Amino acid sequence: MTELQKLIERAEALLARIENHFPAPPLPPDWQNIPAFRWRKGIFQAIYHPHRIRLQDLQGIDEQKQQIERNTRQFLQKKPANNVLLWGSRGTGKSSLIKALLNEYAEQGLRLVEVEKHELIDLPDIVEAFYNRPERFIIFCDDLSFEQDDASYKALKSVLDGAISAPPDNCLIYATSNRRHLLPEYMHENMDAQTIDGEIHHGEAVEEKISLSDRFGLWISFYPFTQDEYLAIVYYWLQQMDDDIQRAALQWALKRGSRSGRAAWQFAQDWAGRPR
Repeated sequence: MTELQKLIERAEALLARIENHFPAPPLPPDWQNIPAFRWRKGIFQAIYHPHRIRLQDLQGIDEQKQQIERNTRQFLQKKPANNVLLWGSRGTGKSSLIKALLNEYAEQGLRLVEVEKHELIDLPDIVEAFYNRPERFIIFCDDLSFEQDDASYKALKSVLDGAISAPPDNCLIYATSNRRHLLPEYMHENMDAQTIDGEIHHGEAVEEKISLSDRFGLWISFYPFTQDEYLAIVYYWLQQMDDDIQRAALQWALKRGSRSGRAAWQFAQDWAGRPR
């Protein structure tokens, strides 16, 4: 054996030992059989136990359900559909509605990919994986908002509308937020507005903030529930309602400072679990 061959074998053995200390490359996502993923640190992580909430479980938001279901069915049927911004009061079912859509339409090819705000810079790489796939993908951005000096929203703007490369036809973005314009708004920014021929022209700072939410074609608004709506949700989960339950449910909402669907569900969980 020549010295060169010995050197090559030693190098190969060294490389094999080094490779054993590195994790194996991730497997490609099984889009065909797994309906939900999250994007973490540059890879798609399968979600094997997605939330099982159903559309029929979401009470008091029938109009919102109708709007987003229509848009989603259009998308699954390969018809024109819009990116969606669900905004409004906390605990009113914005995130649950998107999770319920997955449970309703996963068998029709719907796939959900959750992307957190700090990962939005990877959006161009994420959507690249969807090209030429038969499935229909919704990128889910939950509780989305940006601070004044946060530039990561520009990646979202580019994918929504504005980048040189067009996003794939089988991809939409559904985002939830408590803010309609996703960015904080300050009183002093309105001072830059001008009135020209009776029309209000916003200053540059306000225009920049409006431009992001404006790229969502469909806005769906969520509002606080009335007392009757809140109690109806409590009844849906408990399938019973008497004076004691009603009194306790209202006290629960008062302590929480919210008559929301989330508060109703949490009360129902607490009440159902109490010893009798």
